[in-house]
Amino acid sequence: MNMKCRFYLPLTIAGLFCFENAKAQLSIYAGPQFTSASYSIKEIAQPTENKQGFMAGAGLLALVEGPLYFSPMLYYSKKGYEVTFNQRAFPPDSAALNNNTSINTIELAPLVQINFSKKTSYLFIRFGPAFAFNLSGREQYDSTGNKRIDRDMVFSFSAYSHATISANAQLGFQHKSGFSIFAHYAYGLSSLNNADYGPNIYHRIGGVSVGWKLGKKKIE
Repeated sequence: MNMKCRFYLPLTIAGLFCFENAKAQLSIYAGPQFTSASYSIKEIAQPTENKQGFMAGAGLLALVEGPLYFSPMLYYSKKGYEVTFNQRAFPPDSAALNNNTSINTIELAPLVQINFSKKTSYLFIRFGPAFAFNLSGREQYDSTGNKRIDRDMVFSFSAYSHATISANAQLGFQHKSGFSIFAHYAYGLSSLNNADYGPNIYHRIGGVSVGWKLGKKKIE
């Protein structure tokens, strides 16, 4: 784990769970997701395919006013994309013909939640930004000369970015028993690539997660 991740990880954990001393509900959740990217080189779109990923984490719910709640989340997300190149660029390599990536991230999402009912079972919507910190990644690609490359992704100021930002939206249902389910979508706002004159890579992620509310089921 690089030095930046060693700094970001305890910081994000502390930032989320400092709310434990306030009147807040704690939930855990997990679920599958499909991940891809909007990928372009010199403003020319590259063909991409979805990959299956996974997310799991915890979140808090604290009343702000009326139907408005603050709902920060901290979670692990496995994401990636498959792309076939019709242009050449670095990263991954100017000789690469395609690329298949898998990336492990920790994400902090300070979301706002709106409940559509005052009942103990209700529909809700969440929205807001998410800040993803890349812990590690793996990429596989075919290169000219019939070479197959399988290597760790390099995160630096001249290769892949250490962190990305996305806009997130979630629509779900919370049951009075504590069980919840929600669909989510993340729209990348910052490029995964840092290299000059390299590709623009914006994550696109959608999935469904189920969760369970711990402790008391209602905020007084």
